[in-house]
Amino acid sequence: MITAMFFGMSRSLGAVPWPFAIVTNALLILQFPLAHSWFLTRRGGQTLTRLIPGPNGTTLATTTYAIIASAQLLALFALWTPSGVIWWEAEGVVFWIICTAHASAWLMLIKASFDAGAEVQLGALGWMSLAAKVKPVFPDMPTTGLFRVIRQPIYVAFALTLWTVPVWTPDQLALALSFTAYCLLAPLLKERRFTSRYGHRFIRYREQVPYAIPRVRKGQRDKEHNA
Repeated sequence: MITAMFFGMSRSLGAVPWPFAIVTNALLILQFPLAHSWFLTRRGGQTLTRLIPGPNGTTLATTTYAIIASAQLLALFALWTPSGVIWWEAEGVVFWIICTAHASAWLMLIKASFDAGAEVQLGALGWMSLAAKVKPVFPDMPTTGLFRVIRQPIYVAFALTLWTVPVWTPDQLALALSFTAYCLLAPLLKERRFTSRYGHRFIRYREQVPYAIPRVRKGQRDKEHNA
């Protein structure tokens, strides 16, 4: 994924002839957000538990979810058919500035994932629980680290990785627009689940912490105004 986006989706293994590649690439984009969100619904969760035969399906549900998501992303970035059109490629100092921003976005994503509970994000919770012969215990509602600044740092960080690339093509633009829309809309469903699970505790958190754009505090605004 990192390599494919670094080169603006201009290098991949897909070889579908054009214009049919447009439909194939569109389906590759759609299959991830649709399935990724559906498996988080009640019916999707029940399906996850049935994918592993025997009594361990529920315990390994988070691991199954992570494996499926990884396979979906692998399919998207490995089977993409490049258009062969390169609009712009960074050079010199601009290249290194963009690379630094791109690396920072990935580091932010890693940090946010750990703040949310790395064992869940990486799919390790299922294996860990199975090895310990206990029921999976999910981390508490994340409110520390980057979650003190915005409510959806994982989605914001991933969106930033889409736009801080040194090579721009029609392929990268299509991917960036589609997945940025997903990163802005999908958390609304997540917050609905959190409201049901945590009740007033999440509602208070939602009132205090902005959704995706950090809030400039009054003291900071006054300091900038005086400067």
